Amino acid sequence: MVTLTDIERESYKDSPVHRLDSRIKLIFALAIIVYAVSLPRIHEKNMVRLLAIEAYLMLLVLAAGLDLKYFLIRILAVLPFGLGIAIIQLFLRPSFVENYTPYPLDLPLGLSITYEGLAFGSTLLAKFLVCITAIVLLSSTTRLRDMVAAADRMGIPREFTLLLSMMVRYLFLFWAVLKRIKVAQETRLFNIWNSKVPRKWILKQIGHSISAIFVRSYEQGEKTYISMLCRGYGSGHEKAYYRAKIRTTDILFLLLSTASIAYIHFLV
Repeated sequence: MVTLTDIERESYKDSPVHRLDSRIKLIFALAIIVYAVSLPRIHEKNMVRLLAIEAYLMLLVLAAGLDLKYFLIRILAVLPFGLGIAIIQLFLRPSFVENYTPYPLDLPLGLSITYEGLAFGSTLLAKFLVCITAIVLLSSTTRLRDMVAAADRMGIPREFTLLLSMMVRYLFLFWAVLKRIKVAQETRLFNIWNSKVPRKWILKQIGHSISAIFVRSYEQGEKTYISMLCRGYGSGHEKAYYRAKIRTTDILFLLLSTASIAYIHFLV
């Protein structure tokens, strides 16, 4: 099981990728996502380009010295969502395709697969995999507070970064509260997968747990806001973050990544 502590521990490692400026890594991840999404919906070179981008990201994972076990588990935890969407596309006939070529396979319930649907579904799955890998790489090599500070320095609206900073600050706290609630339920023999207990009652207990988290978060937020006001929040001096400058190695990494994407797109 991968916990929030494991994810944050990975970002505290020391490697050339970890030492890159967080703004550069954020721009890099966004560039990868934009490139993957902007590829044509159906094209003969889509899979080759996306697999080449995925191979480049995995090289960065190895250069960062990340734990491959935790890295792959985080990707596999999200992958079923993209896999489900991709599988549905096999049986659909999107409007942007004029002519369909049926796949010679007999399926029950009158379902049929087309080559175009197979190409579109595989492209969606590959795009999803590349985007998730870029996000997991960013979060595994960049501390949460550094990501928020990078977004702030890049011009993201202050209200948005303020909410993110509060979420980052108390994310681990509420995760610990949730674990304590789970332990308390297990000591009372509560098991969500117990088939002998009515599902309605189990859902009710889950609802109680979620409502308890919301109440505690509201109370904690109120206390925190009052404490911030007592310490001068709102006077115009609350915006404080690191003043690190972008170094030559950061620019070289960005140029190398840009050249790699351009090479993959035009020459592969």
